[in-house]
Amino acid sequence: MHMKILFMGTPDLAAVCLEAVYNKADVEVVGVLTQPDKPKGRGMKLVPPPVKVFAEEHGIPVYQPQTLKNGTFEDELKKLDPDMIIVAAYGKILPKYVLDYPKYGCVNAHGSILPKYRGASPIQRAIIDGEKVTGITAMYMAEGLDTGDIIKIYPCDITPDDDFGSLHDKLANLAGVAMCDVIDMTENGTITRTKQDDEKSSYAAKIEKEDTVIDFTKNAEDIVNLVRGLSPAPLAVTRTPDGKLLKLTHARLSDMAKTDNAGEVAALSDKGEGEIVLSCGNGCISVTGVVPEGKKPMKSADYIRGRRISVGDILKY
Repeated sequence: MHMKILFMGTPDLAAVCLEAVYNKADVEVVGVLTQPDKPKGRGMKLVPPPVKVFAEEHGIPVYQPQTLKNGTFEDELKKLDPDMIIVAAYGKILPKYVLDYPKYGCVNAHGSILPKYRGASPIQRAIIDGEKVTGITAMYMAEGLDTGDIIKIYPCDITPDDDFGSLHDKLANLAGVAMCDVIDMTENGTITRTKQDDEKSSYAAKIEKEDTVIDFTKNAEDIVNLVRGLSPAPLAVTRTPDGKLLKLTHARLSDMAKTDNAGEVAALSDKGEGEIVLSCGNGCISVTGVVPEGKKPMKSADYIRGRRISVGDILKY
């Protein structure tokens, strides 16, 4: 069976998923929808999304509509005439005329075990909340946000060493596996669908600036999870006594006793990668990597050797 696929997605996770679908036998990716290019960096140069880069390298037609509302994409959709639409982190809600068009439906690879963590930031929120397992949910898309019927769940352990970057990469590969499975199950007629239990649902809201600010009165474990869930970007943030931003890239639990002040530098070591021990609500964390304001990421040892921090300093945003 020859399956015509229209792919919709934007970031790295979607590009990895697209590659898996593109390389599958008997599949033709007839087009790719992705978000418009965004200005980045100091020169605000327009940068194409990863999905567009992959599509252009492989000669797949690319569409970047500002909106899909009011039938704006209907004519193109009919010309492309996909059998199935596959969606991975596209970043726009699909209107009814798009959802209803393909014979085999619109299928989504979502980065959580639904109905938990519906929404924009499921990977980050699972780590921040201290979850031990997450996964990819292959699902049919409905008009609500991540509310459609579940086809299959692909679990993935969250290890203590995982951060957003490493877990994202594991789930990106899993998303590719899931979408290729869905194509197979559709072709051989073994696909099933299970309604979501809305009462068990939770929402993973987009990460806003205030979500990245560290509150050192919280438990040490919660702070370590925040650092992990926001690394390598956008990063958990605090300020040094001189008011400069300090972002943390790597942190783990420390067995040092806490001091009287939350956010106080309890100890410093410039041995190896170095560590900055910070006092929290119920113990301490050991920070081994930082990004000082206006600088590149560095090991804590280099930051300490630059004499930018002293024992007794209190970090507070």
